[in-house]
Amino acid sequence: MNRVPVFLSAAEVQRHLRSCSLLIPPLEAALANFSSGPDGGVVQPVRTVVPVAKHRGFLGVMPAYSAAEDALTTKLVTFYEGLSHTSTVPSHQATVLLFEPSNGSLLAVMDGNIITAKRTAAVSAIATKFLKPSSSEVLSILGAGVQAYSHYEVFTEQFSFKEVRIWNRTQENAKKFADTVEGEVRVCSSVQEAVAGADVIITVTMATEPILFGKWVKPGAHINAVGASRPDWREMDDELMNHAVLYVDSREAALKESGDVLLSGAKIFAELGEVVKGTKPAHCEKTTVFKSLGMAVEDMVAAKLVYDSWSSSK
Repeated sequence: MNRVPVFLSAAEVQRHLRSCSLLIPPLEAALANFSSGPDGGVVQPVRTVVPVAKHRGFLGVMPAYSAAEDALTTKLVTFYEGLSHTSTVPSHQATVLLFEPSNGSLLAVMDGNIITAKRTAAVSAIATKFLKPSSSEVLSILGAGVQAYSHYEVFTEQFSFKEVRIWNRTQENAKKFADTVEGEVRVCSSVQEAVAGADVIITVTMATEPILFGKWVKPGAHINAVGASRPDWREMDDELMNHAVLYVDSREAALKESGDVLLSGAKIFAELGEVVKGTKPAHCEKTTVFKSLGMAVEDMVAAKLVYDSWSSSK
């Protein structure tokens, strides 16, 4: 007899996933397995995206199975670009379904917003660990939404920056960010001011056209590019994309979904999992870009960690 699936609310997910840093070791293993091809045991198609044109929205479906984890999940995520400033409803909403791989039974339905925020930030931290300049003192965050907060959390846990800067198109939100987080954050009035001399840059914006230009970026800096997840959207200009060493989470996804990659014609050097495995070098002496589109296997790792923690607490 199948048991009733458990529902884990955002509060429950938060309770069992307090720190992004918990995700870093299992995510590194999952990224390496993903980039090992069939030998890695990860089955993950590129996400299916259904446009909801009438309401300027999208529904994404993101399934994954990992033999190493013996975990099977699907994330359903909606993105409504018109909601960012005009509604109390979040622009991104997500739900993760966790299945029993041996028989297909649904084990849990859990809030996916916290999972998405924390796993994305943790993967950016992994990329930064490998790709940042050896001496990194200045961190710049472009954008002040949910992803900005989760990135700030894990980056201040994992690294020691002497200065953190924030820019947002709506400066009021940048000031709110600086007032909310622990530690001192400098609010900048322009992107150029925010990134001048920065060693590590995080772009977590709703931009659909370039806001970050290569001429502003310090040679040797590392950029984690998280926004612009559609093939006709961009955060970075051609100069930056074509002069940096480009790393991605998934080649297949980047060549289908990333406007920054497709429209610039930039060549992908490696997947992050290949760097974790040691089969491709981390060129931390050069300007590097990690284009993060987010992968279902990352959601799977986080969902399994949450469910296992919840199960052990019962």
